[in-house]
Amino acid sequence: MQHYLETERLILRRFTADDLDALYELDADPEVTRFINGGRPTPREEIRDELLPRFIAQYEQFPGYGRWAAVEKAGGAFLGWFALTADPAEPGTAELGYRLRRSAWGRGYATEGARALVDKGFAELGMRRVTANTMTVNTGSRRVMEKTGLRFLRTFFLDWPDQIEGGEHGDVEYELLREEWSPTS
Repeated sequence: MQHYLETERLILRRFTADDLDALYELDADPEVTRFINGGRPTPREEIRDELLPRFIAQYEQFPGYGRWAAVEKAGGAFLGWFALTADPAEPGTAELGYRLRRSAWGRGYATEGARALVDKGFAELGMRRVTANTMTVNTGSRRVMEKTGLRFLRTFFLDWPDQIEGGEHGDVEYELLREEWSPTS
């Protein structure tokens, strides 16, 4: 199992085909996917045939970037994932993302993993800018972005095919530029 990054309490590692059940359980929780798709579970076949293969392919396509399985150091429990996704249209820019099981919420894992990814991106991958987006009403995710050092950039509105509760308030974009970054370690 290839470790990508370790923090005080987390191991971020590459996804493998063996993570299918854990990803399915994560995306089956309506609270976890509430601000993503209104709480609908992702079908197991979609995770197996589309999402998981795409996660795995990204490691070769964009070395150093991708979606990383997050496991607890103490005990090895799967907590969710963190992402640092390269933007091919804007070299030097990556999008930060995260999705954690509800049992991991409120314990500081999201901020810990996000900070570690941002630090790695700026210190080792040569990033110039990191962005993150969420629904305006997703205050928990917005707090993580702010604690990670990102600052509010703008509110924007997209024409989503399926409107979900809170969507009328739009989405927000946060960013952190390399010259504004302060390593957290």
